[in-house]
Amino acid sequence: MNRILVLGAGVSGLAAARLARSQNKSVTLFSEDPAPAVHGEGFALASGGWDPVLLNGIDLVVTSPGFSERSLPIVEALEWGIPVWSEIEFASTFLDGPVVAITGTNGKTTVTEATSAMLESSGLTAPATGNIGSALSDQVDVENDVLVVEVSSFQLRFSETFHPLAAAITNVAVDHLDWHGSEMAYRDAKARIFANQTSTDLLVYDADDPGASSLVANAPSRLYPVSASRVPEGGGGVAGGFLSVEDVLLDIDELASPDPIHLTNLSMAAALAIRVGGTAEGIAEAARRFRPGAHRREVVAMQHGVTWVDDSKATNVHAALASIRAEKSVVLIAGGLAKGLDVTDLAREPNLRHLIGIGTTGPDLVAAAGERGHLAGSMEDAVGLASSIARDGDTVLLAPGCASFDQFESYSERGDRFSELARERTGEPPR
Repeated sequence: MNRILVLGAGVSGLAAARLARSQNKSVTLFSEDPAPAVHGEGFALASGGWDPVLLNGIDLVVTSPGFSERSLPIVEALEWGIPVWSEIEFASTFLDGPVVAITGTNGKTTVTEATSAMLESSGLTAPATGNIGSALSDQVDVENDVLVVEVSSFQLRFSETFHPLAAAITNVAVDHLDWHGSEMAYRDAKARIFANQTSTDLLVYDADDPGASSLVANAPSRLYPVSASRVPEGGGGVAGGFLSVEDVLLDIDELASPDPIHLTNLSMAAALAIRVGGTAEGIAEAARRFRPGAHRREVVAMQHGVTWVDDSKATNVHAALASIRAEKSVVLIAGGLAKGLDVTDLAREPNLRHLIGIGTTGPDLVAAAGERGHLAGSMEDAVGLASSIARDGDTVLLAPGCASFDQFESYSERGDRFSELARERTGEPPR
């Protein structure tokens, strides 16, 4: 495979191209609209509309997540009989050391970061990479003890030999139908994380999540279930006020949050870290220090018995429902781009007192909510409505259940704007 076509000139595409060049491969980059800096990289660069002539003489196509499995370049490459690999798959063929991999509909970034922190606290070099941090291709020929890799369904879809020593599936719910085309295709992609594992490899999963539990049923791996409500047989979890994973025992009162999702994430990370050399002391120390990233069920303001929570990272129905169900009485701000999914289940939760719809799917959510629904044209309007509706004991929750790109550049920008407006309303100082 000496002639490689790389689809996409973003972070992962450029990293794959650089790695291919370092291995003395002939590389062509294709990007419809490459950034100006790409021209200075020195690769053969094709831009504009797709032309199948680019496949002439190509031995391997390395694709970026920006190209769905139904996109023309990938469909035509497969029709021509040319192998298509993700950047994760391509990079993994050049790695020698142990790899830990994490996937799931929600929570994979948090578990990846926590696993990396636990291993680093144990004295190992274990960077978080893949779908977060640097691309996996950038870690080839770098001296690391372990690589902790977040992998999306997009990256797993085009993997063939990727073989993590330890892997985790945080949860599985319907998502990214716009990219995969069907729920079955999405689940099949997620299952590729354990496709090359054996009985000596570890597969951690949330025993309380039906999607993850059903997906791992036929895995060849050694299964390790975790739970935030019990200690499953052969696994780890919570009992008697403690989190217990193998020889790691943590008082929940010493952790940043007793939130069930936080406890599940830490349990998964601890199980993964133990498998690749993490120490009980290092894991416990990191777990006590660990804080989930911004925009993940983050309390941003409180006033008159009303709590304002930013969960802008809840970009699908599964994540938003978990967030809603964690509160007693919710004034929900939800909506955005639905990625081909039906999001109206959010409007039917029994603890939902009011729903304020925003963005493209806002009208559908408001219609589903009936008398409990209100439509807002902007985040400013949504926060104003929420402030007038909320009463003592309520949680004003931003859990959109949708992507942000119809109104914002990212979920982070959306969460920042909500948080800023919530603090203005409650008189709390800006952060």
